[in-house]
Amino acid sequence: MNAANDYATLLGRIFLSVLFVLAGINKAMGAAGTIAFIESKGLPLPQIVYAGTVALELGGGLLLLIGYQARLVALAFAIFCVLAAVIFHPSLSDPSFLKNFAVAGGMLYIFAHGAGRYSLDARRGA
Repeated sequence: MNAANDYATLLGRIFLSVLFVLAGINKAMGAAGTIAFIESKGLPLPQIVYAGTVALELGGGLLLLIGYQARLVALAFAIFCVLAAVIFHPSLSDPSFLKNFAVAGGMLYIFAHGAGRYSLDARRGA
């Protein structure tokens, strides 16, 4: 890979991770509203779904940011995004539906190609 690709990979990973870190912070700051939204979709155990979502968005977002276990984290995010689109934004007319599928595509790219040169995964030879 050349230097431009290395920096583009890093920047893409940062952009994707910030999306989830900020979403996790917003959910953590608004637990009642987020849990109510989860309940409104009829999901069982909304408090557990909420806790898992915040943990994935914050924890996974930070792991992706530093590029640690990036392939595994990216796969988890790809699955999460598709599920979120189908469960919470099930209409093609909802911009969040397509956004979630687009982000899932970016995550699948990381899953397939890794975190890139500027990552902890690269430093540890993963």
